[in-house]
Amino acid sequence: MITVYHNARCKKSREGLELVKNSGKEYQIREYLKEPLSEEELSKLLDKLSFYPMQLIRTNEKIWKEEYKNKDLSDKELITVMVKNPKLIERPIVETPNTAVVGRPGSKIEDIL
Repeated sequence: MITVYHNARCKKSREGLELVKNSGKEYQIREYLKEPLSEEELSKLLDKLSFYPMQLIRTNEKIWKEEYKNKDLSDKELITVMVKNPKLIERPIVETPNTAVVGRPGSKIEDIL
């Protein structure tokens, strides 16, 4: 099963979801702003992405700039920050049973489908 971590207000996320829909493969949508990930779920997703937590953070978001930008945070602390503030998580993320990608550009999504 494919999971799309989706933010309906984001154009890139909508484009990524469209690519998954057009693939004809079975998928589910997780609107992670409405149903935030747990620290364990986010850690597993980071492993599948082969990302360090900082690579998944949207550093241009206002909350990042105002509250976290100049702090020296550990990976565990960064995961906690993303769980508390899911808006900071890069999007869209498409996860398959074996791998995951951030769909920027959309061709990354096509590559795993």
